[in-house]
Amino acid sequence: MAHFDPTNIKSLKAIVDYCTRSSSESATEESDSEAEEMFVEGQDILLDKHTADQDSDGEREPDTSSASKRCRVEQQESSSPGEDPPPPTRRRSRRLERGRGRGENGDGGSSSSQPGMSATPAGERWNGVDTPDITPPQPIFRPRNAPGPKLILTASYTPLELFNLFFTNSVLDTIIRNTNIQGSTHHTANHPWSDITLQDMFSFMALIIYMGVVKCCCFTDYWRGGNLYSLPFPKLVMTGRKFLMITGSLQLNSPAAVDANELKKGTADYDRLCKIKPLYDEMREACMRNYHPGQEMSIDERMVATKARTGYKQYTKKKPAKSECKLFVLTDSKNGYTWDFFVYGGRPLGNTGRGLGYESVMALMDTPILGTGYKLYVDNFYTSPTLFRDLLQKKIWACGTIRTNIIGFPKTEDNSLDSKSPRGSIRWMRKDSLLFIQWRDTGDVFMCSALHTAHSEDTVRRRVKSANGQWTVKDVSVPPCVKDYSRCMDGVDLSDALIGYYKVLHKTRTWYKTFFFHFMDIAIINAFVLHKAIATGKGQKPMNQKAFRETLVEQLAQVGSPSTTRPGSPPPPPSSHHRPVYITGNSTEGRLKCRQCHAKTPLKCASCGVPLCFVAGRDCYNDWHVAKNL
Repeated sequence: MAHFDPTNIKSLKAIVDYCTRSSSESATEESDSEAEEMFVEGQDILLDKHTADQDSDGEREPDTSSASKRCRVEQQESSSPGEDPPPPTRRRSRRLERGRGRGENGDGGSSSSQPGMSATPAGERWNGVDTPDITPPQPIFRPRNAPGPKLILTASYTPLELFNLFFTNSVLDTIIRNTNIQGSTHHTANHPWSDITLQDMFSFMALIIYMGVVKCCCFTDYWRGGNLYSLPFPKLVMTGRKFLMITGSLQLNSPAAVDANELKKGTADYDRLCKIKPLYDEMREACMRNYHPGQEMSIDERMVATKARTGYKQYTKKKPAKSECKLFVLTDSKNGYTWDFFVYGGRPLGNTGRGLGYESVMALMDTPILGTGYKLYVDNFYTSPTLFRDLLQKKIWACGTIRTNIIGFPKTEDNSLDSKSPRGSIRWMRKDSLLFIQWRDTGDVFMCSALHTAHSEDTVRRRVKSANGQWTVKDVSVPPCVKDYSRCMDGVDLSDALIGYYKVLHKTRTWYKTFFFHFMDIAIINAFVLHKAIATGKGQKPMNQKAFRETLVEQLAQVGSPSTTRPGSPPPPPSSHHRPVYITGNSTEGRLKCRQCHAKTPLKCASCGVPLCFVAGRDCYNDWHVAKNL
């Protein structure tokens, strides 16, 4: 090793300064000479230089080869024969390495990848049914309460009593008070407002449910006469004018609270759901108070059609009802009981940063109230390995379809299904506590589960096309998680189907009235589920949903306001009130168009007030009354 002499430092600095100065002077001289040559030829060095260098990919740099050569020669001459040259600097090499890393392959254009940079973790491989799988530990079901209705199962409950568990008298009193305030404020002298009572609200709700069983195009059709309508029940319960008056002034929250909330618009304290809050909170509490779900539950979204202008409704182009409000619903998979739900207001539910699906599941699965050991089924909107692992920490086992691009899903294609794999083929992979499944049906189905084994002897019936083009029905293998998912994920779908048969939802441009109608549907279906559970527990045959709704309508009408016409009383004879009279004292004046033939007539019906002809050639009077069944 050469001896280090500190006196050489000054000579090295002088050499470096000389090389730098020489390189700069050389570059300046060459640049000046180039500018002079282009000036003689009538070219500009800034505008015309690109033409001369068009074959170059990068910017042209001054030729410093001569200066570099002089620098190297002088370094060699000034260095002692026994001394080592100074070590090269590393700053340049690190900068080049960063540049190479930004290439297409991340390694400076080389096709070979660096160790540890592979997209597929080493050892990941899809397994077939020939590879045995373990049976994961099954959940131990420990609910906080006994599953089923929280009622006296030996007692008898009428449909009205079950419905009153959700729409309590205290909630109805609040709605009545707010509706009276709204009605008295917005009605005029021509349309005076008369305060409604609890009996009026029962009659109003009876008609709302009745309209879900007997369908008409609009409200006024239920009070129309004639052969097509003449429905006696609405006229016995409430007048059409009073029904429309209550519908127009229906208010769930206090107008003062709504006005105070509007002043907060644009701030973090603004509550988008303020107009439904009293009933909304009571409904959620009542659903959890009167029933405890079984072990298998499902979460899904429910869309409620609306024409209202709200900032959080969803637009779905391919659905008949394109504008809908979204609810996230937790149901019992066995009977479709809605145990909990919340309305999506268009804002994040928390600050976890893990997405709406994760936060909605965590908000609905309240283990301090539910207990532990539940089996939860969700679709691919919610499923993620992070969610399932966090649910396991809460002692809740989850299963659901999964998207292949989600973080945590295996990215390897080693031994995965290909285009030639037959129907019923299964591939699986287990990563710690989670099982990932790929199953070939009509298309590929991807599942994630924390409670199933990969494969078993289970089969399903499918139509399969043979090689000769004939369709046959055969048994194909199905993973246990797919079979259980198809059976248990129908909880929300069952609840939606029960609501859809006789739903009370009516067209309205006021969004909180839309939720009032939907909350009535939730209360009716949950009351119907309680009725079935109680009747089955006592060995009785329960009513179907239509009979349950019809009985509920009759009971609501009985406790409601007294009817305007005594039911069962015969109508007065037609001769006592229907008779033709002159419109005016002079038959030549005051003629009107006949309602039947549109000709001019001086007569009208004394009771109906309808102008009608009553001559030998045109007996419109009797023809019109016969057609109207009057």
